[in-house]
Amino acid sequence: MENVARPWPALWSLVIGFFMILIDTTIVSVANPRIMEGLNTDINSVIWVTSAYLLAYAVPLLITGRLGDRFGPKRLYLAGLVVFTLASLWCGLSGDVQTLIMARVLQGLGAAIMTPQTMAVITRIFPPDRRGAAMGIWGATAGVATLVGPILGGVLVDGLGWEWIFFINIPVGVVGFILAWRFVPSLSTHPHKFDIPGVLLSAVGLFLLVFGIQEGETYNWGTISGPITVWGLIIAGLAVLVVFVLWQRFNKGEPLLPLALFRDRNFSLANIGITTVGFTVTAFSLPLIFYYQVVRGLTPTQSALMMVPMAVISGGLAPVVGKIIDRVNPKYITATGLVLMAVALFWNSALMHPDTPIWLFLLPSAVLGFANAGIWAPLSTTATRNLPPRQAGAGSGVYNTTRQIGAVLGSAAIAVLIQSRLAAELPAAPGGAEGASPMSFGGALPEALHEGFSTAMGQSIMLPAAVILLGAAVALFFAKPKAVDGWGAGPAPAVAGEAPEGASRPA
Repeated sequence: MENVARPWPALWSLVIGFFMILIDTTIVSVANPRIMEGLNTDINSVIWVTSAYLLAYAVPLLITGRLGDRFGPKRLYLAGLVVFTLASLWCGLSGDVQTLIMARVLQGLGAAIMTPQTMAVITRIFPPDRRGAAMGIWGATAGVATLVGPILGGVLVDGLGWEWIFFINIPVGVVGFILAWRFVPSLSTHPHKFDIPGVLLSAVGLFLLVFGIQEGETYNWGTISGPITVWGLIIAGLAVLVVFVLWQRFNKGEPLLPLALFRDRNFSLANIGITTVGFTVTAFSLPLIFYYQVVRGLTPTQSALMMVPMAVISGGLAPVVGKIIDRVNPKYITATGLVLMAVALFWNSALMHPDTPIWLFLLPSAVLGFANAGIWAPLSTTATRNLPPRQAGAGSGVYNTTRQIGAVLGSAAIAVLIQSRLAAELPAAPGGAEGASPMSFGGALPEALHEGFSTAMGQSIMLPAAVILLGAAVALFFAKPKAVDGWGAGPAPAVAGEAPEGASRPA
């Protein structure tokens, strides 16, 4: 931990940019119909507006986390913020969908540069026994941003036009840059020999894996072009990543991914946990929003507002939970939060009928708020508690990469399951599942199909509910943090090539 006189202003400065980039993972979803209309394009092209961002965001995270260790997290954060803000301007000014997709790639790259630096700075400027409160703010930001995105997107699209979901980032980015320049400290850097083979292997492997999963549904999990198939890309990606891990294991120099990080049980388990969270948070909203809009006839803004109890409760409680986990074993809070999320999703599934009073859905939404408050901060604190400063960026990159891969898996899996359940529950619809899709009816589903459609959405939401229960089971195996020299955690585990770092005493 580095001696920083005013860590809280630094944290709040970073939160602004972090909130902005996370909102952009979900804000576009409600604008897709307007983008299709405004740019005169089709659904397959407009899906790439989101896919390109997620792909460019997920693939470089391992590398950008390591760059923060080498050149300083403040420099990398500011550079990423500039790239993201300028790309947002380019997005808003795009005159065709191809230009918009290119701008979204650049925007995703900016987000990938920024994200690992936020966790790395928190890890290095807050002592372990106060890091929980800081991670509570970080966790509240992550949780609330995923919910605010659709709400803010609906309001901006309805009021000003789809371009403004990107233009809104420009003043936020400028303010965020000024605050980060002023309050985020310039932390010491650590000399690293950059692992070029590791960079290439990780980038290629993650690209093939994420692209294959993300686009599987688009190509019906079959042939993409010539001999190239979706499953071929996924298998090739996994094979390249296996080679990457072996290279990291036997590399005699300094590896891109220090495998010694995974000797810490809590770091390894927290990465599994955040993967299930990324999967679930991405997956559950799609069937829920489809049900609200297609069956109940809510507008995009109205359907997003159904999640307000979740956002308000999560945002209010997350800092409180952050303070509590500095004094108690975080595994109980994490497991409770994950179980509550599963309960809320199963509850939503049971309520999904055409005649259910719409206000009843606010109750599981509130439970999701309590769940979110108990998930993000304890998981991130558990993952980073024992990270030595020179590996903070690498550890943060791994953690955020697993979260993004979980999100991509959730997006692909829920799309396949929705199609399957629609085919099963609406066999009489013209064209089977295709005829029953929301797009086929322009969002106006015949009333005779409401019950079947509701059942299909309710069944689909059970998948993320089951996955998050797996995360709860994993959380029960977290090791209890040890208190050493007045801190809430013991010394960081030794990493290959460096001496163990003892905990510093608070000033």
